[in-house]
Amino acid sequence: MTAPQSAPFTIVDLVQGTESWRQWRAGGIGASDAPAIMGENPWKSAKDLLFERRNPELARRRQTVTSAMTRGVMLEPRARAAYCTIRGVNVRPLCAQSRAHEWMRCSLDGICVDTMQAVEIKCGPAIHARTGRSRTVPRALYGQLQHTMAVTGLLKMDFFCYLPDRPPILFSVPRDASYIERLIEKEAAFWNELCA
Repeated sequence: MTAPQSAPFTIVDLVQGTESWRQWRAGGIGASDAPAIMGENPWKSAKDLLFERRNPELARRRQTVTSAMTRGVMLEPRARAAYCTIRGVNVRPLCAQSRAHEWMRCSLDGICVDTMQAVEIKCGPAIHARTGRSRTVPRALYGQLQHTMAVTGLLKMDFFCYLPDRPPILFSVPRDASYIERLIEKEAAFWNELCA
């Protein structure tokens, strides 16, 4: 699969979770890095992220894989299938890299390149409960979606919370141009500091 020539991104043919995917991610800034860089991640600061990126082996040894993380990875294919049924589209995971800022990368949970419809999937009970109450993207995840829209050029994308024993939560999140402008500025500064 290739992106249309007019698309602001290129498709990178990698399987998410593999060593080659991890190496590609290390060569840029991914969507999951955005909340820390923007100061919106309550568990990790931009300074912490910079330390991790400069010391990847130490960071890897310190990383804890929780049962919630494992469950989320295991549920994602079922969640993607449920999303496809609800929306009536066929999406698949995809790695994308910005043409304008090659250090900007994202690993989409699902996208249909023909219709440019994308989804961010979350399968955790805490996120499901919080999102169900607020009907908004949790602040700690907002930058992740906006980074993805910055890379792909999308004007909106879906946010989908899925748990097998609960009703799914699905809504569209619009592109926030002023936020993306600040995001690119902060990510560029972070990238320059990382590469210095």
